This record gives sequence, structure tokens and C-alpha cells, in this order.
Amino acid sequence: MLDLTDLAERVAQGFDVVGSLVLIVGLVWSVVIAIRMWRSEGGRRGYRALREAFGSVLLLALEFLVAADLVRTVAVSPTLRNVLVLGLIVVIRTFLSFSLATEIEGVAPWRRAMTSGAGAVARAARDNRGGSHGASESS
Repeated sequence: MLDLTDLAERVAQGFDVVGSLVLIVGLVWSVVIAIRMWRSEGGRRGYRALREAFGSVLLLALEFLVAADLVRTVAVSPTLRNVLVLGLIVVIRTFLSFSLATEIEGVAPWRRAMTSGAGAVARAARDNRGGSHGASESS
């Protein structure tokens, strides 16, 4: 029978696996979207689609990986050192999120309404499916 610490470690490992899968599948999906956009609309649009889609995938994967670290720190080994390391990870993740969001959207996060990583991935997929004309007009 599993005790609470073992269960928490397995949950954290599950978050790690999901975060890694999001990165792998997201990279492949982002490349597919970029290739389709590159073929239909040219290299610049394909590159932008790759940046938007994969940047959003990175944000989503970071959420899962931080969740794994959070579970480990709180439930498995809540030492002062681990809490400080978690705080540093959260600060780095926050900086990365703001940087990625600025790169994807082209504007600082506080100058626009925040959109989720999943929304940007869905928008990139919709643009790919419907082309750049009409897809943004119909949303």
C-alpha cells in the first residue's frame, strides 16, 4: 500500500511525464502547422506560426513541470531549501512566461488582455485550417 509521500511522488512524476509529452507532441504539431503555413502562405507566415504554436506549447509544458515541482516540494520533502528552490523556479518560469508571451504576441503582457497558451495554440491551428483570411474574421 502506498503512503501519502509515495503517492505524491507518483503524482509529481505523472506531471513530469505529461509536461514532457506536451513538449514532444507540441513540437511535432507546431512543425506540422508551420510547414502547412509555409507551403500555403510563404516562409514568413510559417515561421510566425511555428513561433506562436511552439511558444504556447512551451508555456503549457512549463505549467505541468512547475506543478510537478510544487507537489514534490509541498508533499514529498517540504524543507526550507526545497521551498527556496521552488520559489526560484517559479520566478524563472514567470520571467519565461512574460518573455514568451511578449515574443508570441509582439506586445508586453500588461499592454494587452492576457490569453492562455491553449488559446494561442488553438488560434494557430484554426488559422492553419482556415487560412489567414476569414479565420480571424469569423472568431
